[in-house]
Amino acid sequence: MGFFGTVFGFFGFGIGISIGLVVGYFLFIHVQPTDVKAPEIQPLAEEDSETLQRMFPEIPLWIKNPDFDRVDWLNKLIEYMWPYLDKAICKTASNIAKPIIDEQMTNYKIDSIEFEELTLGSLPPTFQGMKVYETEEKELIMEPSVKWAGNPNVIVAVKKFGLKATVQVIDVQAFLAPRITLKPLVPSFPCFANIYVSLMEKPHVDFGLKLVGADLMSIPGLYKFVQEFIKDQVANMYLWPKTLEVQVIDPTKALKRPVGILNTKVLKAMKLKKKDLLGASDPYVKLRLTDDNLASKKTTVKHKNLNPEWNEEFSLVVKDPESQALEFYVYDWEQVGKHDKMGMNMVPLKELVAEEAKVYTLDLLKNMDPKDPQNEKSRGQIVLELTYKPFREEELAKTFDEAQPTQNPPEGTPPGGGLLVVIIHEAQDVEGKYHTNPHVRLIFKGEERRTKIIKKTRDPRWEEEFQFLVDEPPTKDKLHVEVVSTSSRSLLRQKESLGYADISLADVVANNRINEKHHLIDSKNGRIQIELQWRAS
Repeated sequence: MGFFGTVFGFFGFGIGISIGLVVGYFLFIHVQPTDVKAPEIQPLAEEDSETLQRMFPEIPLWIKNPDFDRVDWLNKLIEYMWPYLDKAICKTASNIAKPIIDEQMTNYKIDSIEFEELTLGSLPPTFQGMKVYETEEKELIMEPSVKWAGNPNVIVAVKKFGLKATVQVIDVQAFLAPRITLKPLVPSFPCFANIYVSLMEKPHVDFGLKLVGADLMSIPGLYKFVQEFIKDQVANMYLWPKTLEVQVIDPTKALKRPVGILNTKVLKAMKLKKKDLLGASDPYVKLRLTDDNLASKKTTVKHKNLNPEWNEEFSLVVKDPESQALEFYVYDWEQVGKHDKMGMNMVPLKELVAEEAKVYTLDLLKNMDPKDPQNEKSRGQIVLELTYKPFREEELAKTFDEAQPTQNPPEGTPPGGGLLVVIIHEAQDVEGKYHTNPHVRLIFKGEERRTKIIKKTRDPRWEEEFQFLVDEPPTKDKLHVEVVSTSSRSLLRQKESLGYADISLADVVANNRINEKHHLIDSKNGRIQIELQWRAS
């Protein structure tokens, strides 16, 4: 009986299970519940911030803030280069830390401090987004959002009194929001002179710290203390508006901005050779500085004189006294035909002592080749008086520290003359009726200068610099700026004005530097960006 009961029980269980599955499937397919409501579907734009934060706990900045751009390409680049960047960064950090460690060893009488291990691990930092600011200055401002959950291994061994202790840093997490400014932008590689780094908010830094194998962060209260201490120390040094400045190249040399004025007095020449058929010469002198595109200075012509006396003074703008030299040529003036060169020579500016007048009596040479035997021939002599007057240090600092403009004239500014620097940056929305090949005409005190012509563009960029030496501050003068289009194809309308502006120079004398965009008169929407600088001599 027990055997048959077991068999029938087994078959009964199997039949019951089969019938139950069929009935359950039928009810699931054909019976609709009455107490279940359809879910409401809403666009993400209609959800509040808390709901979105629950749905997406890590929303990238380029989604939350439209001012931030995606930089996936940069993350991919860093990922590929990270093994090499790791070694380069660790080597640089070790070189920077070495003098600091040596100083601390002396102060605390420590025998040695060495890096047993120094690696940033295999996980590179990632940029969650980057914001770029546009300004009218020669600078590039970036605000990246940086997150790094790394696996570095930094082991520092400290020896004192014959005992050795090791400190290990592991599992670093850092969230930073720096502002990186590259300025000024220069035409020399890497195209910027300085790097300025500031933190826009206190950083979040988390890491593990082990001493002789024991986890120090597990000590109650120590973890929070270390976190706040690091935040406060970093914020005190680099939280905006405080900055970390790193000079890449010397901005004065990269920009080739004026650093002083060379006062040149052409006194006289002696024992010049005869060039004319009647046994005389008509000499004059041309002066210029090397590595300079400005026009040469000329003396007057002394007719029929082999020992002329000029006593004429000239001022030349100096950009690099270490490499530039004064070149001068003596010519014989001819009413018809080419003027004959009587001789030349040069004086390196590095031989001059600032603010000290020095008189030179130099032989005239055919050229500056020391091996040329023709230079041994006597061509006469010339006497010059040279004085190099560098600009004041505070004036040079204001040229490059563009983030701190001065509202008042500097103390001790003399009532004399100086140098007016005009930099034509760019124009926007300039359009001619017949053609658009813009260039800029500058007129200051009757002296005219022109930029190069840029063809077929409504938004030209010149980045050209012009300099005007004046005898007194131009507080009552104006600079006339006109954008002109020219075309050789149109015979009847070769020249067309695209707009002009008259700029008062009183403000630049008072502030030393102004960089603004000016609306062009007689132009629908045209604007031009001009930078003005005043350098008192």
